[in-house]
Amino acid sequence: MNKNILFLLLAFLPFRLPAQSVWSLKTCIDYGLKNNRSNAVYANEKKIADAKAREALAAYLPSIGVTSTLDDNLKVQVSVIPAGIFGPNDLRVAFTKQFNTNHVARVDQTIYDQSLLTGLKANKYNAQQAVLNQRQNDETIIYNISTAYSQIFVYREQLNLLKANQETYRGQMGIISLRVKKGTALQKDADKVTVDYNNAQSQIQVAESNLTLAENQLKYEMGYPINSALAIDSTAASDVFIPVAPALANNQTFTADNRTDYRISQVNAKLLEIDESRIKAGALPKLTAYAQHGLLGFGDRLGPAFSGMSPYSAIGLKLNIPLFDFFKRNAQYSQAKYKRLNAQENLKLDEDKYHLDYENARTKVLKEQSNVENNRRNIALAQSVFSTTDLQLQKGTTDLTDWLNAQNSLKEAQNNYLNSLYTFFQARIDLEKAGGTLKTFYSGLSSAHEN
Repeated sequence: MNKNILFLLLAFLPFRLPAQSVWSLKTCIDYGLKNNRSNAVYANEKKIADAKAREALAAYLPSIGVTSTLDDNLKVQVSVIPAGIFGPNDLRVAFTKQFNTNHVARVDQTIYDQSLLTGLKANKYNAQQAVLNQRQNDETIIYNISTAYSQIFVYREQLNLLKANQETYRGQMGIISLRVKKGTALQKDADKVTVDYNNAQSQIQVAESNLTLAENQLKYEMGYPINSALAIDSTAASDVFIPVAPALANNQTFTADNRTDYRISQVNAKLLEIDESRIKAGALPKLTAYAQHGLLGFGDRLGPAFSGMSPYSAIGLKLNIPLFDFFKRNAQYSQAKYKRLNAQENLKLDEDKYHLDYENARTKVLKEQSNVENNRRNIALAQSVFSTTDLQLQKGTTDLTDWLNAQNSLKEAQNNYLNSLYTFFQARIDLEKAGGTLKTFYSGLSSAHEN
């Protein structure tokens, strides 16, 4: 059996290298979800959301402040007591001394502020947003690792096919060289085979470079050291990507709520709704309670201003009723209102767009799956034709031109297969992304594909 056919059969059979030496798709994703540098960014985003929640709550908790002042009245202000109160002449009196000290501790407690109460509702959605952003980052990691992993499989398969073709040309070069020496073949025939052999060598070098790039890309997406060796068990890629879940193939099961980006947009719309309500609530009165205790001192010198201080205390309520900020607040409210309306309209547009993306991805993956199967059968047919032509050339019933044409047809069938395989793998991952099921896809990777 030809090496090309043997390789294709082995590629789609369950095959596993020793557990300690290979990384499957599942273990690559496991590593990436723990070590990709973006995880730290979104972990910090979650902490930021928690801090925002505490900040919003703090506005409704008591606030305590201590203030100390020392005034040196370089020229003491004088007030005038009109004549007739304490005598016939005006009296000029200073109601302070050169040095004044005032130390006061004050506690303020908001009793009612509807805008603050409304703003507290945002805490729940800020927390949800942080969690969804983390989930979206996980999905991005899964998608990127799966893409790089599938590329490695395709490039490895391409290398095997190219090397098998090169060996075929190498064998033919030996045969045609003997015939040239015997005078039964022309030198130009030997040159034709040599050219194809050299072309195969160039293609192998390109494929090896592409494989290295794909492996480096996978390491990057995993957060794995670029210069460290990583043995990838990509032989199981066909088992991972080729099965298409019936639920994914059925567009009736699609719902936009499965998409993390759609759920993030829903949360953003809720936050805009809360912001609109908060601005509207800014027109309502605000009631605050306060209590303060202080020490007040006066003196012509600095010492008595501290030693002879008098205590004072007060408690009270403060009612703030906004009256003349209507136009500013109304403009802010209008902006928030239309932002909220746009967010709701964009949600409807996104729902239709995501449904379209899913339907297109579903159609493409089913089409590409069929193309892979057809192109795999074409390779078998082209191999059969080449084997027959090769036998005829050995018997002298055909010429080298027919042999080269048959070999070129086989290479074309191989290229079509590889292109369709790459496109199918990409379409398969895109389908999971469009359906919002990347996490489900990852969770469903069976232990059969693990190290």
